Amino acid sequence: MSSTLHPLLAAAFERRRELLAELEAEQTNAYRLFHGSAENCPGLTVDRYNDLLLIQSFHQALSAAERQEISDFYAPQIPGMTAVYNDRSENNSRICNPLPPDELAAAQIQREFSEIGVRYLVQGRHGGQDPWLFLDMRAGRRRIMQEVAGKTLLNLFAYTCGVGVAAAKAGAAHVVNVDFAESSINVGKENARLNDLPIRLRYVHSDAFAAMRQLSGIGQPKLVRRKHMPDFPKLEARTFDVVFLDPPRYAKSAFGVVDIVNDYAALMKPALLCTAEGGTLICCNNAAQISRDVWADQLQRCATKNGRTIRDMEWISPEADFPSPDGQPPLKIALLRF
Repeated sequence: MSSTLHPLLAAAFERRRELLAELEAEQTNAYRLFHGSAENCPGLTVDRYNDLLLIQSFHQALSAAERQEISDFYAPQIPGMTAVYNDRSENNSRICNPLPPDELAAAQIQREFSEIGVRYLVQGRHGGQDPWLFLDMRAGRRRIMQEVAGKTLLNLFAYTCGVGVAAAKAGAAHVVNVDFAESSINVGKENARLNDLPIRLRYVHSDAFAAMRQLSGIGQPKLVRRKHMPDFPKLEARTFDVVFLDPPRYAKSAFGVVDIVNDYAALMKPALLCTAEGGTLICCNNAAQISRDVWADQLQRCATKNGRTIRDMEWISPEADFPSPDGQPPLKIALLRF
């Protein structure tokens, strides 16, 4: 870690000055202030969520002096923020640093923030590891809001339902959020309550494979290879105008394996079958080791194999608070029209 962070923080803040003014004007007060992998301090990120300054380190722990230097830099730039530090430099990026009681109490406060006029909740520390809204996905939520008016949306691997809430705010006719974690869905329900939504969102607490197979019409057997499957909610087959697919890098359950590096097609096929003819499938992949061109070829081959023609592919890139000098950001978002 750099012995002096101030020049790096100052340069990053100056590069964002115009962007932050634009974001504030559209009622967005959550964004990345420092993106260390592209701003000469790999492993360090600093995010603002309204009055929360979330400092995270992924390669090595910050010293007390470095933490103080970061807090001191932003205090006059954006007054009134509470700094929370999460050291995630150990295995699986799990938070490993205990906080003093007063700091822990402040970190566990539920706070509200706004993105493109949509309100969400955040906590610096909670039962999981990741923030309740990933800020690099703002570009995806923005694009969804431009896309869904009057349309139906299936939000897969919904986490805290950020995409679903944004879609409802933008006039979607019907929104279904699917996630296996009840705790995440509960946060999503609270996010929906914060907003004056014209529709009621639907929440499905289910493994995504089980949900997709039923919605697509493939069906999900209760007995597979003579083994009883875990309980799952029964869903009627139906297709959606827009399907948003944002899987984790890797996950394994009785219903299937999520592996966005080696087998994205296992996810894309059932998601594609849930997409109406003439509809739109938005696929996300946050694995840095897969290039955009290689992944695009995988998507094209999967569509062709399943008898669907991609008539248009649009790339949605993270916004300027997530700089990528080589033009290959880890998060890749492809909007596919069929």
